[in-house]
Amino acid sequence: MDRILVIDDDAELCSLVGEYLAPEGFDVEWVHDGSRGLQRALEETHSLVVLDIMLPGLNGLDVLRKLRTSSQIPVLLLTARGEDVDRIIGLEIGADDYLSKPFNPRELVARIRAILRRTTHAEKGDGGEIPEILRVGDVELDPATRTVLQAGAPVDLTSVEFNLLQALLQDAGRVVTREHLVDVVLGRKFSPFDRSIDMHVSKVRKKLGDNDTGTDHIKTVRGVGYIFAHPRVPARSEAE
Repeated sequence: MDRILVIDDDAELCSLVGEYLAPEGFDVEWVHDGSRGLQRALEETHSLVVLDIMLPGLNGLDVLRKLRTSSQIPVLLLTARGEDVDRIIGLEIGADDYLSKPFNPRELVARIRAILRRTTHAEKGDGGEIPEILRVGDVELDPATRTVLQAGAPVDLTSVEFNLLQALLQDAGRVVTREHLVDVVLGRKFSPFDRSIDMHVSKVRKKLGDNDTGTDHIKTVRGVGYIFAHPRVPARSEAE
C-alpha cells in the first residue's frame, strides 16, 4: 500500500482527502505545519508528498527547497487557482506536478497515480532485458542506474526530469511534440494552457548548461515541441 503524506494546514481538507484516498488503496498521513511536514518527508517512509504552498511558518516552497537538497521523493504541489508564479517556482525547484485548489478529488487521485506509476516504473524497469545506455554528444543516460553524465560529470535530475531527458534522447535528432511528452512524462492528457512540461524542459536545459548561444542540447520547435539536437560535426578541410 502506498503511503501518502499530506502537508496542509486545512484540517478539514486533510480529513476529506484522507477519506477519499483510503478507499482507493492509499494509506494517508497528514501534518498541518511546514516544519513538521518537512521532518516527516525526510524520513522517507512515504511514497509521495501532497504539499500545500500556503502554510504557516515554513511555507510550501521553502519546504520543497529544503526537501530537494537531500530527497527526490515525488511531490504534488497544491496551489491557489490563478497563482501562476507559485506553480512556476514550484516546478523550477523540483515539484513533480501541481494541482490547483479547489480541486476535484478524482483529479487528485489521477495525478497521484500518474506520478507513482512513472516513478515505480522507473525504479523497477521493464524487467528482463537491461535497458540500453543512451549517448548523444556529451550526454550519457543510463536507464538501469537512473544516472546522467555530461562530459563525464554527474547531472542531478528529479524523476520527472530524468524521464523527460530519456524521452528526448530516445528520439534525438527528431522533434518530440509537447503532447507526447505530457503523455509519457506526466502521464496525463495534453492541455494547451498547461505549461508544466515547458517548465521541466527549462530545468533540464539549465542543468545541461544550455544558454541560448546556438549550441543548446535541447532546442525549441515553436508551436510543436522540442528536439534533442545531435552535435555538429566540424567540416573537414580540403587539406585533410
